[in-house]
Amino acid sequence: MVDPASAVPPASLAASSSRTHRRRGRRHEQSDQPAPLALPYVTRRIPPYDLLGEEALVAIETTADRILAEIGVDVRQDPESLALLRAAGAEVTSERVRFPQGLARGIVKRSAPASFEQRARNPDRSVRFGKDSLVFSPAYGPPFVRASDMVRRYSTLADFETIVKLVYSLPALHHSGGTVCEPTDQPVTTRHLDMVRAHLTLSDKPFMGSVTSGERAADSIHMAEIVLGKEVVAENCCLLGLINLNSPLVLDGTMLAALRTYAAAGQGTVITPFVIGGAAGPVTAAGMLAQALAEALAGMAIAQLVRPGAPVIFGYLSTGLDMRSGAPVRYEETWQCYLAAGQLARRLGVPFRTGATTSTSKLPDYQAGLESAMALQAAVLSGAHFLIHATGNLEAGLCLDLDKLVLDAELLAVAARFAAGPQVCEATLALEAVREVGPGGNFLAASHTLARYRDAFHSSALFDTASFEQWRERGECDAVSRAASHRERLLADYRRPEMDVAVGEALDDFIARRKRELPASFA
Repeated sequence: MVDPASAVPPASLAASSSRTHRRRGRRHEQSDQPAPLALPYVTRRIPPYDLLGEEALVAIETTADRILAEIGVDVRQDPESLALLRAAGAEVTSERVRFPQGLARGIVKRSAPASFEQRARNPDRSVRFGKDSLVFSPAYGPPFVRASDMVRRYSTLADFETIVKLVYSLPALHHSGGTVCEPTDQPVTTRHLDMVRAHLTLSDKPFMGSVTSGERAADSIHMAEIVLGKEVVAENCCLLGLINLNSPLVLDGTMLAALRTYAAAGQGTVITPFVIGGAAGPVTAAGMLAQALAEALAGMAIAQLVRPGAPVIFGYLSTGLDMRSGAPVRYEETWQCYLAAGQLARRLGVPFRTGATTSTSKLPDYQAGLESAMALQAAVLSGAHFLIHATGNLEAGLCLDLDKLVLDAELLAVAARFAAGPQVCEATLALEAVREVGPGGNFLAASHTLARYRDAFHSSALFDTASFEQWRERGECDAVSRAASHRERLLADYRRPEMDVAVGEALDDFIARRKRELPASFA
């Protein structure tokens, strides 16, 4: 569980009374007991790690500006965005857009907020992006699922709902995520409705809406209005859209339509290039960073042109490429780029997002644990505010493992305590405890220890710290089997959060109407 000392809710939340959050009228599938209400996000008290010096950072920024000015980006099949960019002073030739030196950066710095809050269905679970916040979110987009008791297969809507329930039940995860897996048993044209409904009804944490078309983004916003209230959505950022850009240097109309829909409604977008060194970008870390910064600046600029002040997050993902197999690999170049991209985001003055615990392993084995821990460490030290792919990823993001999801959440709880940093004050310096115990004594029964032992150190139910004899007597369970048992307990104890019957019915009616209007296509 997240250490209480590691997070501080926003002042606006601390002042809110639980009485104001009660729904009037009958309850929709009323819960017997609420899920554990952890603090909504981590407040970082350790400084980010600055990997690069001023000269290197200026060189990357200058190269990004030159890419935008001399080479440009393609904005494909989106005349609305092209018109906005032309009016702002960009040079538009067919679908190629070139930005005069510093134009994109100036647009972003002029109006993009340095921090913003995403309002959750339960306001006590609202999160903040920017400043000293750190928000953990699960895997995004894997088409396959697996577990120790389930063979790897294409994911379904039932899997999607299971993952949302687990994320809701795990206090270390602050955000319900978006496409936590791809429900391949549902039509492509309507599955976004079922996914957003799952986030809104099976959890009350903040979530991400659909981005596969402008129309589906609009559906996501409308569903949030039904559940949270139209005025609440109009006055707050209640949804995020994860806008992936097509490296190298392409912004496609599908994603941009979703971006413009969310930005116009005052909702947030996470603008994320995905640079694969040697395939979709240069093989050098500096080259990957410069290209990704150029792409992200172009996307964030469009959001600001749609609506100045629209919340945006600079997202960064990159991998190397195994030249023998063609598979992406996330090792030193990815970890270094996380750190450097965090510096670029801080200089730009916008919130920052990275990946977290993605592994190329096919099982939750030693490789998966090592890659996950190293990537998470770099992500936390980068100063990132939003960690997507923080739990469950295998196969470089193609597969979500339910047991790894639970194990990764345990790792996040440790990371939260690490990010909180040590408290140094008269009480923690413990001079009186040292005086009480004296030379050669024992602190086990000291009053200072007795007052703090319950939460002095992270206590894990999944990471084994027993003696060999105790471990053997308990069945010689490994970490995956312990995670599987914990997963079963979480699902058995799950209770969905309260919702007014009228609200639930209105949501169901909207989805039923939209499904009648949309063709049921799997293509």
